[in-house]
Amino acid sequence: MTGLLTVPSRVTGTTRRRLPVGLTLAWVFIGLLVLAALVPDLLAPQPPDAVDPAIALSTPSWDHVFGTDELGRDVYSRIVHGARFSLGIGIGSTAIALVLGVLLGVLSATAGRLADSVITWFTNVFLAFPGLLLALLVVAILGPGTLNVIIAIGLSSVPGFTRLTRGQAMIVRESGYVRAAITLGQRKPAIYLRHLLPNALPPLLLFATLYLGAAIVAGSALSFLGLGPQAPTPEWGSMLADGQDFLDVVWHITVIPGLVVTLAVISFTVAGRDLRRRFEGRLPDAVR
Repeated sequence: MTGLLTVPSRVTGTTRRRLPVGLTLAWVFIGLLVLAALVPDLLAPQPPDAVDPAIALSTPSWDHVFGTDELGRDVYSRIVHGARFSLGIGIGSTAIALVLGVLLGVLSATAGRLADSVITWFTNVFLAFPGLLLALLVVAILGPGTLNVIIAIGLSSVPGFTRLTRGQAMIVRESGYVRAAITLGQRKPAIYLRHLLPNALPPLLLFATLYLGAAIVAGSALSFLGLGPQAPTPEWGSMLADGQDFLDVVWHITVIPGLVVTLAVISFTVAGRDLRRRFEGRLPDAVR
């Protein structure tokens, strides 16, 4: 990634910062993914499930930019329409993990020694297992499907968010302004809602942005195993699974969806690190 470029301003005599090329590309790619998720027909008007056996396994061409799959469906159209499901799984599971993690973390930091011990013990136990293994266990109980995958990934990620929230909340709890509020006789619920939670939340939101890429990968992995959105839903992980049997014939059915997943993860990671860098200087000293 290139460094920041500075260009002198003729009007003010100051310098203006330009975004690094890599960061710019990351935000552009994220914008395209969001656009594809919200209005896929704008980018790919062709139906993603239109079958044409006569052009099955066609390589990329002007008519089909990313080629066609084993049923003659346009791979580009399926990738664009699949952004809704892949991003939906990532955002939904991250939201579940964030909400439950914040609730349990704040409760652990403020509800007393017994609650802290119990929540910390369970958090450490679940953190000892790989997150994907826990997600597989939840899906095995709930069954396959988009909603169940979102719940599974979200629940398997709660321990990490809980630990981070607990640490941030305990730091803020010992800060001067919280102690001053307690000394002035403010009630604890008001202190937690007015002082503790708002100051502990920004680092968690930044962590959620960084985690979003991992959630997309987990969703694609479960879909690859046949546990996510069912056929003919155009989800990236299921596209990878469908194309693996044809790797010795054509490459684009598997390589292109895998490349899109990789670029999505890289983009969200780069964007999350940039947001963290920008907001670290604005956070109170107690939560840095």
